[in-house]
Amino acid sequence: KLESDLTDAELATFPCAYTTAENLVARTNLQPGETVVMAGASGGVGSGAIQLSRLRGARVIGIAATSKAEHLKALGADVVIDRNEPNLEEAIREAARGPVDVALDVVGGAGFMPLINALRQGGRYSTSGSIAGPMVDFDLRQLIYKDLQLTGATIVPPGTMKRIVGLIEQGLLKPLLAESFPLKDLGKAQEAFLEKKHVGNIVVTI
Repeated sequence: KLESDLTDAELATFPCAYTTAENLVARTNLQPGETVVMAGASGGVGSGAIQLSRLRGARVIGIAATSKAEHLKALGADVVIDRNEPNLEEAIREAARGPVDVALDVVGGAGFMPLINALRQGGRYSTSGSIAGPMVDFDLRQLIYKDLQLTGATIVPPGTMKRIVGLIEQGLLKPLLAESFPLKDLGKAQEAFLEKKHVGNIVVTI
């Protein structure tokens, strides 16, 4: 049960994306005052993770298209790095004024190693996706000599949605309804999704 004045379409943006994001963040035990970098910050999971990280008192660096930077800053990102930045590790370190405590990732691919390299000694990395590719080059020395913690985040623990519902009811989470389509326009909804110009989620209504 959820008590809210939000529309059904707005509420539909929460269940999968925000439970995934909460698990992604929780797996790192993110603490107040820490700095976290989020790859894929403009998607449903990424934009949820920005809000959930801020609620934990963290400083947030997002990685996304430059055109989406203002949207993400309005959600709580302190800095947004262009996803096409040629030296991503350096850009992260510059934005963080040093190494970061936590890296969250739904992208993978070529961006994986810069995230790992940007982590501090004892840093934590959590992933729930690999939209840029599941195969990566990995320098094991980073894991070994920096005592890193790497975790996957797929199985959402019981109680996660209950926490999200509580935050929604308190008005602490913003629904990011990028666009809504009736079921008869499902094809148009899919095309809009593939264009990747949106921030948040696209909803199809019956």
